[in-house]
Amino acid sequence: MSNLGKQTDNIKQLQGEMQKKGIDWYLIPTADYHDSEYVTDYFKGREFISGFTGSNGTLLVSQNWAGLWTDGRYFIQAEQELKGTGITLYKMQEMGVPTILAYLEEKVTSGQVLAYDGLVTGVKMGLQLEERLKDKSIVIRYEEDLLSSIWTDRPAFPHQKIVVLPEEISGEKASAKIAKVRSQLIESGADYLLLTKLDDIMWLLNLRGSDIPCNPVALSYVFLSKQEIYLFVQSEAITAALTSYTVQEGICLQDYRTILSFLQQYDYGGSVALDKEHMNVTLYQTIRKRAEVLFMDNPTSLWKAQKNQTEQQNMRAVYLRDSVAVTKFIYWVKKTVPTKKITEMDAAEYLDALRKQTEGFLDLSFPTISAYLEHAAMMHYQATTETNKSLEPKGSLLVDSGGQYRGGTTDVTRTIALGPLTDAFCTHFTYVLQGMLRLQNARFLYGCTGRNLDILARSPLWNQEMDYKCGTGHGIGYMLNVHEGPQSIRWSYDKELPEIILEEGMVLSNEPGVYIEHAYGIRTENIMLCQKGHKNIDGQFMYFEPLTYVPIDREAIKSSLLSQEDRQRLDEYHAQVSKRISPYLNAEEKAWLQEVTAAI
Repeated sequence: MSNLGKQTDNIKQLQGEMQKKGIDWYLIPTADYHDSEYVTDYFKGREFISGFTGSNGTLLVSQNWAGLWTDGRYFIQAEQELKGTGITLYKMQEMGVPTILAYLEEKVTSGQVLAYDGLVTGVKMGLQLEERLKDKSIVIRYEEDLLSSIWTDRPAFPHQKIVVLPEEISGEKASAKIAKVRSQLIESGADYLLLTKLDDIMWLLNLRGSDIPCNPVALSYVFLSKQEIYLFVQSEAITAALTSYTVQEGICLQDYRTILSFLQQYDYGGSVALDKEHMNVTLYQTIRKRAEVLFMDNPTSLWKAQKNQTEQQNMRAVYLRDSVAVTKFIYWVKKTVPTKKITEMDAAEYLDALRKQTEGFLDLSFPTISAYLEHAAMMHYQATTETNKSLEPKGSLLVDSGGQYRGGTTDVTRTIALGPLTDAFCTHFTYVLQGMLRLQNARFLYGCTGRNLDILARSPLWNQEMDYKCGTGHGIGYMLNVHEGPQSIRWSYDKELPEIILEEGMVLSNEPGVYIEHAYGIRTENIMLCQKGHKNIDGQFMYFEPLTYVPIDREAIKSSLLSQEDRQRLDEYHAQVSKRISPYLNAEEKAWLQEVTAAI
């Protein structure tokens, strides 16, 4: 059976289950029990039904129809992957496109049943559904896992061993972090905290796992009171070192599978703090039947985002080693393409191999994106045996990649000229370069958020009435998720999300781009560390310290578009690239680097 035939059959089987159970509408988000951005294969139910492989999307199915909502990163990819399935694509935030809530509000009729699996659906969505549809006289059922009965070859549930980080890596004892959380609980008026966000749990307790590919986290929960702290993990993940460590830190180990029964039986003596952005409906409903619920942001998220001095120093060292690997890769691909047949997948594998040889390497931080020509117009393209293009000495290759190391998480994108380029491409490449450099060199007063700064990266494109359909920057974890909140750099306003002040120690990406369907994609991404600068009568000024030191391809720059200030910024950056990276290169690589980083 073809992939297309399989997806059509899966939808029909799901609709058959809906008919058996009297369900008119069924919602399938992209999440695990912890609302993780990336999920292990066991939780890829939306992909199983629809065939769409992007990391973000929500599928809504009726008994004779299906629609999928996804964001601008995946419009092109989703159109291709959904073709022929009969699933309607809804491009989120585009003019005239209804949200899922608005669509349901218009389409559902009195007496119908809307269902979903509350273990993989967030509280925020659950509450919004209740509020928007309360006048529709419908039934909402949140305990319906319809996939289990039709997903006969479902991948195994992950359970890898958990690792304890020493203090020379974490920079702070877990007991000190736990004490800060308890203080925050007291200030907020809550008596208990349930943590379900995996990277927050790992950070709080100085643990790491590998239950989700490329994300060093373990499936877990934490329940914290003013006196006790319980860690729920799978028995298969426990090691002697973890057992000893938890005893030492006063952490009570519990079985991961018992979280619901624990919450049902616990003798509450006050309110439970939950973060509705990262809590599933089933856990919320379980607690609210027994105790008062207090919604608040996880205090761990903001503290985790502000890297301590140990973390900052380790990340500088890790980014230097990672930048060496990427620089060596660029040299290799430019020298190899004219003389040898290689493909997108060959290029990705070569870069992955360079990283694996790098000191402290643990894993990739996401699957390497190696996208040639028009494939790069898909922001999160992944080459397959069916789509794998051969690289030729013309056009451009976009490579977005990163690693997990002992001491940091990396992310970097470069768009590499392989041969002759069009004038339009070079023009767009230069606008992207200008935006990246202007943001990287920003000076701003403390109190600014990413929304204040986003215009610096977009203005060269907005001046041409162009844009890219994603944020400019996201937070980066420390041996954790490559996408980390709550900080970000984006222009759009969401009243549901708090405005996060950029603090000293926050690490963010800086990645403007241009994506022209059927032609090319361009992205230049550096990672930056937010630092305090000069303080005077006007206030505390802040700046960004670059962590990434990888050459930017001068062959693609239309220098006539650069201002004198742009040139100076590029030359200063390239001088630092040459200075920092050259000592780790062989003679041929070093000579090449000196040439490609020379003043423009």
